[in-house]
Amino acid sequence: MDEILAGGVANAGRVLRRGEFVLRPSNPHSATVHRFLGALRATGFEGASLPVEVQADGRERLVYLEGDVPVPPFPDWAQSDRTLASIAQLMRSFHEASAKVELVPSTWSEEMADPDGGPIVCHNDVCPENVVFRDGMAVALLDFDFAAPGRPAFDLAACARMCVPIDDDLSAARLGWGPVDRPARLRLLADTYGLDIVGRRDLLGHLDRSMRRGGEFVRRRAVAGDPNFVRMLEEMGGMERYQRRRRWWDARRSDFARAVG
Repeated sequence: MDEILAGGVANAGRVLRRGEFVLRPSNPHSATVHRFLGALRATGFEGASLPVEVQADGRERLVYLEGDVPVPPFPDWAQSDRTLASIAQLMRSFHEASAKVELVPSTWSEEMADPDGGPIVCHNDVCPENVVFRDGMAVALLDFDFAAPGRPAFDLAACARMCVPIDDDLSAARLGWGPVDRPARLRLLADTYGLDIVGRRDLLGHLDRSMRRGGEFVRRRAVAGDPNFVRMLEEMGGMERYQRRRRWWDARRSDFARAVG
């Protein structure tokens, strides 16, 4: 019997479990992503989706990964420092494995990619809904639709934005986040990942850019008429949500800079 899997925006309601497999819509980059995930598994890294095929009906089939995937409003365990540290550890392992995969000319999504490219394939969309947890610990990454070559610090900044979260109080509360010391959590992410001084500087720089350009991806999808993104934008208060976040970041950036050193 098919089970609709909750979570996500772009493919909301269209991802299902069928026995030991997951079926979800493919996209023009699915073949590239499948090749990468296969090569990633060959390095010995098991913390990512394992692809099977792109079916004749246009859906991709992947092996189902047992575990918990939190969705908003996020449960308390998903907001713990222990869980955040485990995400940082998983990302470090993922980046180390990705560095072992040879980059060959391929077609990748540009929607959330590092604008300057980079030496490894990054995930670019590590949020709680795209991570599988067991006993509150991150064990695998899901949904590589936006994967593309980039720099590790750029990928980590995207993760920080959604998992720390780097967000204003109102927007964070709408996703179910309780009161947390966000500068301290950014430091925890950087420390656990093992960022050096240069990496910490780059992390803040990528967050600066993200705050300046926040909402562009969502707006593009909404203007194109994607009903899931139109609904999400309406629920989050329109583009004012991103303007509010920029004002919040401008006022709080120094706190984060001090925290990460």
